[in-house]
Amino acid sequence: MPKYVIERDIPGAGKLSAEELKNISQASCGVLNDMGPQIQWIHSYVTGDRIYCLYRAPNEQMVRDHAQQGGFPANRVSEVLAIIDPTTAE
Repeated sequence: MPKYVIERDIPGAGKLSAEELKNISQASCGVLNDMGPQIQWIHSYVTGDRIYCLYRAPNEQMVRDHAQQGGFPANRVSEVLAIIDPTTAE
């Protein structure tokens, strides 16, 4: 199944409290449960003004539908075409 990186522009994301991040996570999981098993949230990285999320989904539109239903921005959605890490250099 394809993977997608979603860039969510959220000013002050890095200053969100643990409780606020929990609430966002719960909202996302609620939408995912309603959408069914075809779309899966793998994990996210929180930075100063953005959250980068990694999802598995059959297509980009499903990722965008999740964002719309959850009220989350999805400023950029990019399909992951390859994964590299230090072992790629070996």
